[in-house]
Amino acid sequence: MSYQKMSREQIARRIAEDIPDGAYVNLGIGLPTQIANYLPEDREIILHSENGILAFGAAPMQGQEDLELINAGKEFVTLKTGGSFFHHGDSFAMMRGGHLDICVLGAFQVAENGDLANWHTGNPDAIPAVGGAMDLAVGAKKVFIATEHLTRQGQSKIVSELSYPLTGKSCVDRIYTDLCVLDVTADGLVVREKVSGLTFMELQSLTDAKLIDLTEKQ
Repeated sequence: MSYQKMSREQIARRIAEDIPDGAYVNLGIGLPTQIANYLPEDREIILHSENGILAFGAAPMQGQEDLELINAGKEFVTLKTGGSFFHHGDSFAMMRGGHLDICVLGAFQVAENGDLANWHTGNPDAIPAVGGAMDLAVGAKKVFIATEHLTRQGQSKIVSELSYPLTGKSCVDRIYTDLCVLDVTADGLVVREKVSGLTFMELQSLTDAKLIDLTEKQ
């Protein structure tokens, strides 16, 4: 293998680069929450957590945790100047009302038309936990996905059609994996970036969906 996959930290850093100044952003549970630690200091980005926080910051230093200040993933966070707390119902009104510019979610599968599956694998012994994923998927103005390209079993998470239960239809705008950055377009999945040393043909062989390569034309 002539290429090196990105780490989860590197994926989080890469997504943070694409979040513009002034954006209101929800970070989903898991990998997306790491993005809070890497947001550019020269931008004012307002983070929203579905359990009722607006304008939280990076994880606190060890020993400085506030036991009452956690995000939706039950991880400790800090609060920025002007930050606020509110009822869970008000938080979901923000999500459903189109007040979030971007949400970043994890995924079990993403289809080439932007369909998302991220709450249940369909396995009988799996515990369904949709949380606010459906609300975010249809309520945010843009949906970014942060995920590994392959499952632990080596199966592609980027597929032609979903085989897992649906979270949201045609809701995904951009996909960030440990191998590439993909845009969901009307023409299909466009490869915007790929890790150094990885050829388009190698990426296509690892992806269960047709890709369109623009990296060689930039």
